[in-house]
Amino acid sequence: MAKNNKVILAYSGGLDTSVILKWLIVERCYEVITVTADLGQEDDLDGVEPKTLKTGATKAYIEDLRDEFASDYIYPMLRSGATYEGRYLMGTSIARPLISKRLVEIARQEGAVAIAHGATGKGNDQVRFELSINALAPDLQVIAPWREWDLMSRTALTAFAEKHGIPVNSSNKHYSMDRNMLHCSFEGSELEDPWEEPGPNSYVMAVPVEQAPNEPEYITIDF
Repeated sequence: MAKNNKVILAYSGGLDTSVILKWLIVERCYEVITVTADLGQEDDLDGVEPKTLKTGATKAYIEDLRDEFASDYIYPMLRSGATYEGRYLMGTSIARPLISKRLVEIARQEGAVAIAHGATGKGNDQVRFELSINALAPDLQVIAPWREWDLMSRTALTAFAEKHGIPVNSSNKHYSMDRNMLHCSFEGSELEDPWEEPGPNSYVMAVPVEQAPNEPEYITIDF
């Protein structure tokens, strides 16, 4: 084991990152410090620190990034009219550089040698996190457990969690969800089938059109 073996983990408190936390400790012998970003997702973050410390982290940061997210990321994006491929609003991706920036700042503060994230090995998030981290701190190692381990299913993750005493919510989320003050996006379940319409659990920041008020509401935004 290296003398300095601290790693900073981007931690959401869900099953995936809780398993990653314990995996980094038992399989890679790291000292893990977690960072959880409050981006206005309206999750109850009060239980995050006790859970992460119980799972084995030596320290837990809960970072309120809402003001910086709105002023330095959301507003410039809206003013520029930025979209992905001309149509897709970048609610998820716009938050990743900010999270990466704070991860690097805390890594420097703690003297860590690596940063770990829970993005899968098949999506865009791994690129967003890693390019941002590498741009800000090319000397830091980036650890992506989803590209390394053999826990390739939710069943395997749950079994690992149960083996190591990690609490597992019996009502596991119906979808994989990403939410912040700007948007909410889902994937999984019936959404993977183009023939299926979204189920009722997918309406968090909106309602089905059948339930929408008959009268329009006008909103004026000034820049």
